[in-house]
Amino acid sequence: MPENTRKTVMQMLTSGDEGRVCKDIPESACNEESGNFLKHITSLSASKISDGLIDPKLVLSWLLTTLGAPAFIIGLLVPVREAGALLPQLFTAAALRQLPQRKWAWAVGSAVQGLSAACMALAALTLEGRTAGLVILGALAVLAIARSVCSVTYKDVLGKTVSKSRRGTATGTASTIGAAAVLAYGGLLSLGLIDRMSIVTTGLFLAGGLWVAAALLFTTLKEEPGSTEGGGNPIQSFKDNFSLLAEDKQLRRFILTRGLLISTALAPPFMVALGTDKDQAGQMFGGLGLLVIASAGAGLVSSYVWGRLADRSSRKVLILTAAAATIALAATLALHVSGLLEQVWALPLVLFGLMIAYQGVRLGRSTHLVDMASQETRAAYTALSNTIIGTLLVLGGGFSLVAEYAGNSVVIGLLAVMSALAIPAAFSLAEVQHESD
Repeated sequence: MPENTRKTVMQMLTSGDEGRVCKDIPESACNEESGNFLKHITSLSASKISDGLIDPKLVLSWLLTTLGAPAFIIGLLVPVREAGALLPQLFTAAALRQLPQRKWAWAVGSAVQGLSAACMALAALTLEGRTAGLVILGALAVLAIARSVCSVTYKDVLGKTVSKSRRGTATGTASTIGAAAVLAYGGLLSLGLIDRMSIVTTGLFLAGGLWVAAALLFTTLKEEPGSTEGGGNPIQSFKDNFSLLAEDKQLRRFILTRGLLISTALAPPFMVALGTDKDQAGQMFGGLGLLVIASAGAGLVSSYVWGRLADRSSRKVLILTAAAATIALAATLALHVSGLLEQVWALPLVLFGLMIAYQGVRLGRSTHLVDMASQETRAAYTALSNTIIGTLLVLGGGFSLVAEYAGNSVVIGLLAVMSALAIPAAFSLAEVQHESD
């Protein structure tokens, strides 16, 4: 694509904000920003589409159920995916900081995710039962670890190649594109015109190809060599990174806010269980299909808007999303008490509202962390934050015990309280988009 065209597209997406002034990247990076901006959108869009095509909560759960895998393996899908993607980051960040150009680490991680998705598809076509479940679970574990490498390096590369005023727009645009594709995928699954197993296995192969293509494109980014300080022994790095909590009050407040907002990630399965009549257990996949469509639809209509707002004030985005999540969860309880939650319109409506909040949380916290940190601390802040949140998500599995003994409505009530507490926590954050203006 010609340089003039790239600049025109970037101006259209960013509304030509502030004359394309680069706030916190060097002049050499600023000259390459338009091309890098579009490469970020394209690579991240491919990755987000792939995420939707292999969604462990929905797609892989249905796949393993169809293949006859044991229930305990199916129950491990989400914990393995979440813990594997977040927990290793505190230990890998130090080694990754030794790379002057971290785009290569992201590209390798993306390629490994693609190969893992292809392995899942092959297992689905050739294996059954426990064997299929274990192979797919193992491939998901490898995928999650590779994703952790991508996660800890992406924000750093984004911070070096795209200016502060346009990062949220890049990630928000990619989220919108990804959501549109996943929405179409969910619609295809719901129509029943094609055998679902064929759609799912084809989707897994497609996810693999998209991740590999994203890896190849990402290597063409014009990334300036960065600081390599901080690399070293993982155990020492673990201690050093945790010391950042004592040194940086804003980092503590950010992690508190993000920790409370894991309610938006944990709530959907409990909402679906609460809104599904026990007599309809055999039709559960239909209910989960609505969750796919609600999630993708929410991302489609809100991601770009959240991204643009995050470029102006990620703090306000986190405040608004915490309030929106509280309202969606409170509405779920109100509909349940009134006996309306099992109506055909009710569950999709509240799930849609929660997923809009969830999209805002993801974009708001990502943009806030990148803009809050410096080039030297960005990788460490990302790794520390993600490791703590990963631990909290694993501990969040305890909500399943609460649901078993006290009911899904009690869990949703607790998650609503967490979302409400996130509002004052987010108010305490600094306006990081304006600190260096």
